[in-house]
Amino acid sequence: MGIQILENAALDHINTFRISASADRYAKITKETELIALYNQGLFAAPFFVLGGGSNVLFTQNYEGLIVHMVITGKQHFIEGNYVYVTAAGGEVWNDLVWYCITHQFPGLENMALIPGSVGASPVQNIGAYGVELMDVFYSCRAFDTMTGEYVTFDKEACGFSYRDSIFKTEYKGRYIITSVTYKLHLNAAKNTSYGAIQSELELRAISNPTIRDIAEVVSHIRVEKLPDPSMIGNAGSFFKNPIISASAFDMLMKKFPNAVYYSLPNQEYKIAAGWLIEQCGWKGKQIGQVLIWPKQALVMTNAGKASGSEIYAVSEDIIQDVDSKFDISLEREVNIL
Repeated sequence: MGIQILENAALDHINTFRISASADRYAKITKETELIALYNQGLFAAPFFVLGGGSNVLFTQNYEGLIVHMVITGKQHFIEGNYVYVTAAGGEVWNDLVWYCITHQFPGLENMALIPGSVGASPVQNIGAYGVELMDVFYSCRAFDTMTGEYVTFDKEACGFSYRDSIFKTEYKGRYIITSVTYKLHLNAAKNTSYGAIQSELELRAISNPTIRDIAEVVSHIRVEKLPDPSMIGNAGSFFKNPIISASAFDMLMKKFPNAVYYSLPNQEYKIAAGWLIEQCGWKGKQIGQVLIWPKQALVMTNAGKASGSEIYAVSEDIIQDVDSKFDISLEREVNIL
């Protein structure tokens, strides 16, 4: 039996912005051989887009092409010396993988608890939170090449990771479909509680020697406090990247705005908090039509009702222009715009 292709398929239920949109064609992928079947039918020769959890996409119109919805699941691990190698299928929910590791006492992912999305998207975006990035724990990924119809493996170096970026967003954008990811975790990894409000929340809970479960629970609590639940109000988490600027641009910024929120990076670069920039421009809590900038976190744009994707996009344009005008800093969207 061949793979089922749905026509004029509704996408409302598989994008966290809850935008009303449809796709000309839709295929749900539950096993690797189904991607080969799509290739053999010539369906990758026409426009297609890979969807995981739908938490990093904004549909501004109906999609004229094939939506490839990755729902392959499965998790396994093996221990070698001081390391554990954890492999998860691309359709696994990211947070489920985090708690799989916590349950098995494997440290390394706890700071990334409750990041929305799927495992397959994690290397594409080089996801990260609270001082930890995917590239810190990534070992390899298995991916389907839509140009050749073959499966290949990418090691860490081949992925070209940088801040919220990888080769899958640049040179190989739209070519490879990640079907599984392997993470290499050190069994005695040091815990990271220095970033954001983790330490102060641990102190509030009178926890002086936290376990990885404690850290994951605190991170989850902080995220729930600051960020809207996509099941309650449509959103895609952080809509904008934190911009990275040079030392000279940083010096100029600090002369004008000494209270700017920033993080020092290697190579004399600085990451500026995009949420702070947006808040300084008066956008935090502002509502335009059905588009609401989240009152507790200006990085998050929400669909407060029945906003269209194009309406959300238009407001994001205004935010980008305001930040550029006030700070001479260009914000980039983190979300895929379709």
